Amino acid sequence: MTWIAVVSIIVISLIKIVLTCLPTGAVEWILRKFEIHSKLTEASATVSCGGKRLEGEDKSKVIHDLNEAVFLERHYIYPGDEELYLHPKNGAAPLVIETKKGKKDVTLFVYSYEDRVDVVKQQKKKIVAYSLLSDSLQQRSMAGAGSL
Repeated sequence: MTWIAVVSIIVISLIKIVLTCLPTGAVEWILRKFEIHSKLTEASATVSCGGKRLEGEDKSKVIHDLNEAVFLERHYIYPGDEELYLHPKNGAAPLVIETKKGKKDVTLFVYSYEDRVDVVKQQKKKIVAYSLLSDSLQQRSMAGAGSL
């Protein structure tokens, strides 16, 4: 009976050591699997505003601003309230970013306000909403929907 206790303590200790000493690459891979606001690349993303597709410097500026934005908070979406987040009453025309995360298509709806930027990420039927801080994207709401 004592051998079972000794062996189980040794096995649990080895598992603890392995889990606390993971290499940096493995830790980054695990964190990327669960992050809400992932980084975008210009090659895999298409950006449009009000039905007009953005290209060149405008597209790269929007993607850079989203990548550098500070994550504020995640909003819980109650079942049945998805449309309220996808089409808010007080929101102007959103920036629509279509990209791929692995093999899955992801659509981001970016709504700019004076005090925050709301992002609604739609992946098939799964919807996640969160807020960001980005001075350049927030200034878009003050300057108007047509200008970047």
